[in-house]
Amino acid sequence: MNNPNNTQNPMARHNGLVVQEMPDEVLVYDMDTNKAHCLNQSAAFVWKSCDGNNTVGDIVRQFEANGNGKVTEDFVWLAIDQLNENGLMDSKIAPRFEGQSRRQVLKTIGLASMVALPVIASLVAPQKALGSVSCTCSAAPCPGSGCPTTVCTAGVCQ
Repeated sequence: MNNPNNTQNPMARHNGLVVQEMPDEVLVYDMDTNKAHCLNQSAAFVWKSCDGNNTVGDIVRQFEANGNGKVTEDFVWLAIDQLNENGLMDSKIAPRFEGQSRRQVLKTIGLASMVALPVIASLVAPQKALGSVSCTCSAAPCPGSGCPTTVCTAGVCQ
């Protein structure tokens, strides 16, 4: 469970990302991989705190000082492991819980924590070219080169 890399001050990645803060979550779009990530409040707090200056212990103290609840270093490491798996850390960090099942890790951390566990939900976004194609129309011929035909029926190219 102890890795030499776990003594470093973790650094979150910010290059190539578009970040949108919402009331209860942070949405992060990775322009390099076309993946969108939704970080819950716990994961977002850890990600924002990974500035290269804070140790994991510092992040635990900041988390608690902000009134977010009592957590352990393992709680923060769970978030860092998930951020790392999703390419949201500046450099690769050796997994803290290598060799343990996710169930074992969640059971241990969940029992020691009184706050929501860090969760990152990810999905692949459409490629840039496909995201810009629109096959809606008001009259023939249809405008988009990706549309199946140039016939406009009820506002959709068919």
